[in-house]
Amino acid sequence: QVQLVESGGGLVQAGGSLGLSCAASVRIYRNFAMGWFRQAPGKEREFVAALRWSDRSTYYGDSVKGRFTISRDNAKNMAVLQMNDLKPEDTALYYCNVDEANTGKHYWGQGTQVTVSE
Repeated sequence: QVQLVESGGGLVQAGGSLGLSCAASVRIYRNFAMGWFRQAPGKEREFVAALRWSDRSTYYGDSVKGRFTISRDNAKNMAVLQMNDLKPEDTALYYCNVDEANTGKHYWGQGTQVTVSE
């Protein structure tokens, strides 16, 4: 069982930056991918970004490309999402996600709130 702890959410003005961290309770190996989804009130959960541990490939949702960057800290079993040029439409509850390729299991964090004011 993988437990995920997110941190770093908060309130920021439009155009500002925030960083989110997601720490896993277990060692992250090559067959894992870590990423972020978000969900705004009344909307479906949306893919934000992901990083494949085996080769560091990164993937982004269209709405965040060029503004968000996902990276990893191997020693801390952690993924970091750097969010720049934030917009009010980025306001959402951000969830960390881990996919374990060899088992097909998915794990979710509890979510951290990001609010971007005008």
